[in-house]
Amino acid sequence: MPNDTPALRKVGVKETRRATGIAFFAWTIAVYDFILFGTLLPRIEEGFGWEPSFALLVSTFVSIGTFVVVILVGPLVDRVGRRKGMVISVGGTAASSAATAASQGAASLIGVRAISGLGLAEQSVNATYLNELYALTEDKKIKRNQGFVYSMVQTGWPIGALLAAGFVAIMTAFFGAENWRIVFLVATVPAAIVAFVCLLLKESPQFVAMRHIKKLTAAGDDRGAQEFAKAVGLEVQKHTPFARIFQGKHLRSTIVLSLAWIFNWFGIQTFSVLGTTVLESGKGFDASNALIMIVLSNVVGALGYLTHGWLGDKFGRRNVIVGGWLLGGVMFSAMLLGPANPAFVLVTYMLGLFFLLGPYAAIMFFQAECFDADCRATGSTFIGSMSQPGAVIAGFILTGLTAAAVPFSMAAFFVGALGTFLSGLIMLFAKRVAPVPVEETPAVEGAAS
Repeated sequence: MPNDTPALRKVGVKETRRATGIAFFAWTIAVYDFILFGTLLPRIEEGFGWEPSFALLVSTFVSIGTFVVVILVGPLVDRVGRRKGMVISVGGTAASSAATAASQGAASLIGVRAISGLGLAEQSVNATYLNELYALTEDKKIKRNQGFVYSMVQTGWPIGALLAAGFVAIMTAFFGAENWRIVFLVATVPAAIVAFVCLLLKESPQFVAMRHIKKLTAAGDDRGAQEFAKAVGLEVQKHTPFARIFQGKHLRSTIVLSLAWIFNWFGIQTFSVLGTTVLESGKGFDASNALIMIVLSNVVGALGYLTHGWLGDKFGRRNVIVGGWLLGGVMFSAMLLGPANPAFVLVTYMLGLFFLLGPYAAIMFFQAECFDADCRATGSTFIGSMSQPGAVIAGFILTGLTAAAVPFSMAAFFVGALGTFLSGLIMLFAKRVAPVPVEETPAVEGAAS
């Protein structure tokens, strides 16, 4: 095979680690913007003079717009590439923060916050990208501990949430809680920087090969496409990536994982995105104490990612996800139904986030392993986009319950705690997937990247 023919290549140690580091910062910044909205929602509510139920309704419609954006990202990334997908998703985060600072009311806020869907999709993009790099990496340490290494990337969620809470506390102390626009405006800077850094990434070898297969097919060289695909361990596909995820071996994974995400995001929306509202309205803490508790809890949440990533490598990712979400539901139930004692609430909230967030270190890599390379980004991103129907349904239920004068602590229990527990039960039906060892992945040396 000519050396100038695109094909799978080995990924060097330096490239693997650089991509892992960039993916971590990209996800952290994306989460920072996403959580910033939920953290500042009580202040936005005050600024516009909304009732709490109306603020929750606005948050729900934001989730609808976010869903529309997220679901489009997967097919885009399978079309234009993983590298461009990283740049687009983080660039969207910068645009989201800047546009939020300029919003003038409910309608404009809903519209501009939908852009945050680009940032939210970043975790599916980086899971697809890193899964493909790790499959061909020459880094022996990462090869042996892929799940644990990826869990370090996924700690971007609690760290991003931690940064958002801490930054809000600092900025509102200097500029006042009513100046929430400044917080969003300043947030555009790190997002823009990380988007620029993503330009340093190389495209994944698998996507380069798939792009060449498509060129051969488009030129009418079906035999050449088939031979090339066989040489690099891929297949020539006649169906679109979106159709592929609902066919054959992929169908079960698409359905089960989508349902698990929907119900788990009942918990995410309640306890992570609206964490300040839960602690203030549900447990009676003031704004400053609520922020402190969120900061401390997200530190423990970061440890949850590392723990579940490591356990996933040892005992199977599906098993770890099931156990974590079941225990998360139990911890949040104890927090909401137990006393309002600060120590008790802090411990149970910490443990709840530990078991709610930690399994995402395992599930993002797990679901990337569930799909073939030609539809991997579409499948992973589609499943990830189910977070927003979950957030929408949770938002409507929370809005309805609070409007009906149900105490917020009980509303959060019925939606967040039970939703988290149910998502763990659903994951019992997920198909076990054995990762393909690097040695079994065909590679062609001397190929172009």
